[in-house]
Amino acid sequence: MTLDEILGSLFPEGHHVDIGESILIGGAKLPQAGQLHVLGVHVKSFLGVEDACALARHAVDVLASGDGQPILLLVDSASQRMTRRDEMLGLNEYLAHLAKTLILAGIRGHRVIALLYGGSAAGAFIATALAADTLIALPGAHPEVMDLPSMARVTKLPITVLEEKAKATPIFAPGLDNLAQTGAVFETWSPDVPLDAQLREVLARPAVAGSRDALGAQRKGRPKAAAIAARIVELAQRSA
Repeated sequence: MTLDEILGSLFPEGHHVDIGESILIGGAKLPQAGQLHVLGVHVKSFLGVEDACALARHAVDVLASGDGQPILLLVDSASQRMTRRDEMLGLNEYLAHLAKTLILAGIRGHRVIALLYGGSAAGAFIATALAADTLIALPGAHPEVMDLPSMARVTKLPITVLEEKAKATPIFAPGLDNLAQTGAVFETWSPDVPLDAQLREVLARPAVAGSRDALGAQRKGRPKAAAIAARIVELAQRSA
């Protein structure tokens, strides 16, 4: 689905989303569910300092409004923009700031739902889609925290070794099916069903950010994280 088709299916009564060269910011009314804030990255853009700052500024404005309305984050990006200029300006801090504003919005009572309809990778993926309390995808979306060639350069392992590990362990593997198996992607929507109805169903459920590890264990893609986290909490409570 194109961005225009997605917005039309999400908001059949119209929207006021300003679509820029690489990011989008605005709002819309969801039938039978009220107003939502909308922001995101599109056209497979590389997320740089200026765009990360603009998205974070909008998230801060939402927090300042105190309206409690949900935030819908639409994502179709490349990775972060790894130019010398962006790196020297501290791109990692801008991405971290963006992620923290979205997480804080969730803590302050705003549902933060990311809809991944294209690609996203590396720091841009972490600072947007994974910072939401619930990550939804459309068929054909391709998320990756790190692609296998990059992983081979970092780990110094042959890419053939990583390819074999990726077949057995979703943690090592990019792609929608693997990220869903680890619990990072909550569910994949059907493009044949109006998206507004599917969004209302998600909004009617509690946020799932804290249960991604449990979902990963249930789906057998991340079998140890939930048990380890529970043990850490138990030990911390004993020593408190």
